[in-house]
Amino acid sequence: MHHNIEERHIFPVLAKKMPEFKKELDLLKQHKQIHAGLDKFEAYLSDCRLGRADLERGEVKRLMDGFGEVLWAHLDDEVRTLGAENMRRYWTLEEMPRLPM
Repeated sequence: MHHNIEERHIFPVLAKKMPEFKKELDLLKQHKQIHAGLDKFEAYLSDCRLGRADLERGEVKRLMDGFGEVLWAHLDDEVRTLGAENMRRYWTLEEMPRLPM
């Protein structure tokens, strides 16, 4: 849900001036990879809750490791991209309060 809100309401506004938020770029690709990993993780946990699988720490770790690297890279990239130094390159102080954040 968080990424859907970003992609529908925030990124299109930011993309008007910031190339990092155009649809074909890394932040959106990262969202897709993170969600693919989360979907597998959620399916496994659902199977465990329903008794179709035993909860095993090794499997939890394997599933989390499957998207962990891209998740951490994504968090770092968003912090850097939305940081004050980068935002100043594209937006004026007067425009900032009008951004959908």
